[in-house]
Amino acid sequence: MTAGASPADTGDGETGGTREARRLRRELARADLAAVPAARRELRALLRHWDRPDRSDIAELLTSELVTNALVHTDDDAVLTAVVSPRGLRVEVRDFMTRGPLMRTPTPDEDTGGRGLVLVRSLADAWGVRAHAVGKSVWFELGSAAA
Repeated sequence: MTAGASPADTGDGETGGTREARRLRRELARADLAAVPAARRELRALLRHWDRPDRSDIAELLTSELVTNALVHTDDDAVLTAVVSPRGLRVEVRDFMTRGPLMRTPTPDEDTGGRGLVLVRSLADAWGVRAHAVGKSVWFELGSAAA
């Protein structure tokens, strides 16, 4: 399996193996914010294989937030992994810092920063943080079934 992938990312038996999972893996250089729009473009290409075009904008937004967080709030490279399977979409961004993400509650008078994980929590069907021996992955899922 690639970095950040989990057993749930593979195709399920319901399709008899005829629809396999499609994957995106992109290495993200430390502090390279130009990688954010590039990651969105690559995700958009992957999402052409997803049966939920109505949720593609949400997927792109949440991916942008996770990639931006990893590049702004860590001092190392990161890895973006996205998988489209019959079960839905799973996106993970792995960084190599042990410090966990902080969920902030922004106030109305603050600028637009600090809302990334609030958006992920609000819009994803599931999300979380998984610790690794070195670093962590922040992930979200959007299911194939209508939300």
